[in-house]
Amino acid sequence: MVNKLMMLALVIFFNVSISEAGNVVNGVWVPSHCGSKQSAPVIDESSVDAYNKSIKEINDWQHLANDYMNCLINEANADNALIAKTANEEQAKFRAEVEDIKFKTDAAKQKLDKQ
Repeated sequence: MVNKLMMLALVIFFNVSISEAGNVVNGVWVPSHCGSKQSAPVIDESSVDAYNKSIKEINDWQHLANDYMNCLINEANADNALIAKTANEEQAKFRAEVEDIKFKTDAAKQKLDKQ
């Protein structure tokens, strides 16, 4: 039952608007609106000037990396919330359907028992 609910959640997840969801590629979730993650720069210790330039590149990279990570976290949280909301709504609909069927079968049984 849990596996079926998870599969349902995943199907619904992939059918929601792209603006709300990241992408799953080869089993790995990636955000869809955060740009690409930049590789960390390498420290150049060949000279003082090269080292200072490396430090500036590291500082610039760190700012971009923080922006990317914040975007990733926000998008992941939004996707998780959407998946949970959709799964909970579908589960509530399923429970209502089960209760409706139970009510109808009980009513039919009582009717038939009176015959």
